[in-house]
Amino acid sequence: MNDELERLRGRAVLVAGAGVSGRATIEPLTDLGAHVTVTDRNERALAECAALGARTVDLDSLVDDPAALREFALVVTSPGFPPDAPLLSRAAGAAIPIWGDIELSWRIDRAEVYGPARRWLAVTGTNGKTTTTMMLHAILEASGLGSVACGNIGLPVLDALRRDEPRADVLAVELSSFQLHWAPSVRPEAGVVLNIAEDHLDWHGGIENYIEAKLGALTGAVGVIGLDDPIAGGLGDRSRAVVTVGFTLGYPREGELGISGELLVDRAFADSAVLARVDDVTPPGPAGLSDALAAAALARAIDVPASAVHDGLRRHRVGPHRAAPVGQVDGVEYIDDSKATNPHAARSSLLARDRVVWIAGGLLKGARVDDLVAEVAPRLSGAVLLGRDAGDIADALARHAPQVPVVVVDTGDDEAMTDATSETDTSSVRRAVAPGADGPAAMRVVVREAAALASPGETVLLAPAAASLDMFADYAERGRSFASAVEELRGGGTQP
Repeated sequence: MNDELERLRGRAVLVAGAGVSGRATIEPLTDLGAHVTVTDRNERALAECAALGARTVDLDSLVDDPAALREFALVVTSPGFPPDAPLLSRAAGAAIPIWGDIELSWRIDRAEVYGPARRWLAVTGTNGKTTTTMMLHAILEASGLGSVACGNIGLPVLDALRRDEPRADVLAVELSSFQLHWAPSVRPEAGVVLNIAEDHLDWHGGIENYIEAKLGALTGAVGVIGLDDPIAGGLGDRSRAVVTVGFTLGYPREGELGISGELLVDRAFADSAVLARVDDVTPPGPAGLSDALAAAALARAIDVPASAVHDGLRRHRVGPHRAAPVGQVDGVEYIDDSKATNPHAARSSLLARDRVVWIAGGLLKGARVDDLVAEVAPRLSGAVLLGRDAGDIADALARHAPQVPVVVVDTGDDEAMTDATSETDTSSVRRAVAPGADGPAAMRVVVREAAALASPGETVLLAPAAASLDMFADYAERGRSFASAVEELRGGGTQP
């Protein structure tokens, strides 16, 4: 065991956050001999941590008593805590080390606490992380390697490390910018930055800090960058990887992966190896192909044969809430892309369809939507908006798509909604009121309004361009609410 972990034996460690990633740290820290305390505001989550043997303390009481931090040798933070959170600011001021759960996972794995160290393949980017990670996992399984998809995808890395059967020799690790910020020691065998667009700027304090966090994936033997993305494609000079390669939807040059006709081709790890056919990739379209090339690059970086890339991509199927069809009513197709939680992700779905009634809104997290609205305006038959930042999207539509009819669904619970038409021409904006409604109830109103704007042959697309937590538990609940509302609508519609 290395010195940093050995020093935790018999010492007090504070875990900030009692959610999934926080709970996953309790037993490994206990295995290291540490005395674990978990802090949070969620009493139910704290009770779950207490059942695992941790001492618990309310977050506010701990913040109000800075002297209470002095007993801790280390703070392990959940990714939701930004650097300027009062608890972490005070810990830093007291010179207490702060690790994220991924940093702890990496150190535990390198110390071989749970067996020989694994090979990490890291996936990050603003959009496409989960799809790429699952494609990579499918490729690794097709190659016969023991693999598990973990990290931001849902399974904590520590839980993956502690599993006895099946043992994973290679980890396909999805990493958010939050996790990378708190994991400076991580050096994956290969890592990819898929793309970078404005997202989580409120957490990072600006785009440059966000980019710097993403660069944490380009620190190992092989770094991979998405060449077609304006920001990610320019990271070659900033990559700290030993070797950096790229992928593109165009014909690849030497040192790149790309597309030649109907074939995915590798010219980075071979002279010119055919990996798969375009038709083998699900989901279809540019975003799916980019993700497939990224997954292939990571697999090829550890000598996975081209045949396994082909087999893995053929087996892969897209997960829920990622441009998933949920039904047709009266000749209108309904698509759930609730996972499009920022403008960059929404753009891919909007550009993939000719005529769209767009359902959008939620928490923009500091991102701007003007460029997106200006680009997709010719495709919009209408827009139905909900959530705290609906007003910002309505204003962007008024500036760049004044001809598009807009409906703002107002629950009456959000003060921000009172300014939803502050800059708009009210002749093109209508309010639909769902007084006091929760998220799922408001979604029923949204879907009815969208159906009224749509014509046969068009698509009603839930691609919110914003996070969901103002009205829903998460993007999955938002997507399920959309599908349920469509099913309810179907009951009164004429089937094609």
